[in-house]
Amino acid sequence: MFLHLGRDVVVPEKDIITVFDMDTATWSRHTRNYLAAAEKAGKVLVITEELPKSAVVCRDGKDYVVYISQISSKTLLKRLEEGVDALSDVDLME
Repeated sequence: MFLHLGRDVVVPEKDIITVFDMDTATWSRHTRNYLAAAEKAGKVLVITEELPKSAVVCRDGKDYVVYISQISSKTLLKRLEEGVDALSDVDLME
C-alpha cells in the first residue's frame, strides 16, 4: 500500500517511520532539534507551498528523508487506517 503525502509524492506504507503534527511537535525542543539537524543534513523535502501541517519521516534505502506536507497528520493517519491506496484510482495501463 502507498500513502499520498501531497503534491506528487507517494511513499510505500512500509517505509513510514513516524508522522509529526507540526502544530504540536515543534513545542518540544527535541523535535525542533531533530528537524533542524535533518534540514542541515539535507534530509528535508518540503512538498508544499502552503502552511506545513505534518512532517513524515520515511526510510530511503539505508538512510531517511523527512517530508514536510500540507496534509494534516490526522488525515494521513485516517488514510492509513482506512487503507486508502493512493494508486487505487490511477489507471496504470495508460
